[in-house]
Formats: sequence, C-alpha cells, structure tokens
Amino acid sequence: MAEQGQGSGESGGRAQGRAVTRAEWLEARKAVLAQEKLLTRMRDEVTRARRALPWVRVEAPYTFQGPDGEETLEQLFAGRSQLIVYHFMFDPSWDEGCRSCSFLSDHYDGAVVHLAQRDVTMVAVSRAPLEKLRAFRARMGWRFKWVSSFGTRFNHDFQVTFTDDDRARGEIDYNYGKARFFSPEAPGLSVFARDERGVFHTYSTYARGLDRFITAYHLLDVVPRGRDEDGLGYSMAWLKLHDAY
Repeated sequence: MAEQGQGSGESGGRAQGRAVTRAEWLEARKAVLAQEKLLTRMRDEVTRARRALPWVRVEAPYTFQGPDGEETLEQLFAGRSQLIVYHFMFDPSWDEGCRSCSFLSDHYDGAVVHLAQRDVTMVAVSRAPLEKLRAFRARMGWRFKWVSSFGTRFNHDFQVTFTDDDRARGEIDYNYGKARFFSPEAPGLSVFARDERGVFHTYSTYARGLDRFITAYHLLDVVPRGRDEDGLGYSMAWLKLHDAY
C-alpha cells in the first residue's frame, strides 16, 4: 500500500503559513469551501453510480477458517444482506501482518457495531493460517472478525494474491489494469450482497481507492503540514504498527 498517500495533502517540512487579517482569511476560506462543496457533490454522484453497479453471482464454493470453524462466504454475512471484506495482506510465510493494512484496520472496531445496524457485516480475510491471524489480532487488540482463506482461490480470484509466475512476468492484474508488483499480496476491499437468488459480488476497490477508509489520513489532510510524506522513500515509510512507536 505504499502509494496510498501520494498527492493527497502532503506539504513536506515545517508549515509556516502566510499571516493575514481575519477578513482576508475568511475570503480565502470561503474560496476553499466552494471547492469542498463541489467535491462533496461529485462524491455524492460517484456514490450513486457505485451503488447502481450491476451484480455478479459468486459461483465458487469459497470456504474460510474462522473462530467458529469452517464457514462459507454466505455464512460470513452473519444473517445480514450486505458484506464488506477487507483483503488484509498477510502471506502465510510472514510473522506479522502488513503495516499499512494494520493502519486501516485500526479504524474498524468502532465502525463494525454501527455497520451492523445498517444490515452490513464487515470481516477481514487473509491467506495466513488462522493461528497467525489470532495471534496478531490479539497483539493489536482488535475485536473485528478475521478469517483465513488459506488453501483457497479466494484471494487470487479477487486479485489480491499473486503467484511467483505472475510476478516473474513483470506485471500482474491489479486495480483493473496491468501493474508491476513485487509482493505476493496486495490490499483491497470487496463488497458482496445476498438475496433469495444467492450471493453476488457488487464492488471491489484497490490501491488508492482504499484511502477514503483511513480516517487518520483525512484528519492529517486538514492540518497545515498535511500528511507530510514528501521526501520519504515511499508515502507510508513513516508508518509503524501502533504498538511499535
């Protein structure tokens, strides 16, 4: 997820704003407010288009290992009609989960209970075995449900896991195009719905499409120095697991 922060409010260095009168500040603030309102209207328009996307039936019999044993994709809905899956980068050979995915996941526990009131279940899915997920979840103090797709095609089919052959070719299918990617895992978020006809895939987003789910980044966007990532080797180079600062 190294590309998350690029071009999104980073200013670099120590902020030193131009000192003006309150009247001058108010004029400048109203100009930015007009841009913010335009962005809000555009976001609302995109949201309507996203919700209107057609659905694709999920035919594969995916299964996952979770706290209650083996579960199907439909069982992950937990009786609700909508499901959000965060594709958390955690290769089976790794000792801990991805730092960037952990950054996103630090925001989830507070949201899960509210999502449930709107007929939405949210879970994280990773390829690492369940015992590794349990240990890392306990270390991070998270409470959201996290299941393992180890040994299944789920991650591959939703373009967040890549084989050695994929990477050896120098490009992989990611974010609806060809990309160069050297990790066996990539981040993403997928949405599913179910009704009397079955389970359907309705939406997936990847790369910087995940930015809007990182509340901490958007709080940084309103301070003078912004995300302050210019000059770093990559945009999230400053980031650590929350117990490692």
